[in-house]
Amino acid sequence: MASSNFPCAACKFLRRECTQECVFAPYFPPDQPQKLANVHKVFGVSNLSKLLNELNPTQREDAVKSLAYEAEARLRDPIYGIVGQISILQTKLKKIQHELFNARKELCTFVGPAGMIPVAQQHQAVQQAHAQQMMNPFEISGMGLGMPPQSQIMIQQQQQMHEAQQWLQW
Repeated sequence: MASSNFPCAACKFLRRECTQECVFAPYFPPDQPQKLANVHKVFGVSNLSKLLNELNPTQREDAVKSLAYEAEARLRDPIYGIVGQISILQTKLKKIQHELFNARKELCTFVGPAGMIPVAQQHQAVQQAHAQQMMNPFEISGMGLGMPPQSQIMIQQQQQMHEAQQWLQW
């Protein structure tokens, strides 16, 4: 129960008495009624109650935070929800990385071609990570599963040398 005088936001919303065993009280305090209203609109209180009862008590807080965040995003963007926000941020990140690469490339015209080698290596790594993510967006990239670390390092060094030679020829 949130306090002896005030029911939690869920019990107040549902117009019922808030008991000591209330599963909502720790996560929906009386001063945050909009949090529960958003979760209710998207997921429903019945589904939320079932989910919280099935979860381990140590996981409940994270689950409620996640559901509240997803509900808020889904209400702002009913079609894409949080995925739309992630997509927008990924697009912005790619654009900024491209601008940074171009700025460094322009800077290297004053420093000389040798100054472009670290930039070329970084640009190649960004391009590879983006290509890998586009092929399988749900895969955790950069883990190098199935290949020994020594082989990965050798392949990366060969790729970096090849990239550096291409930049020097440019």
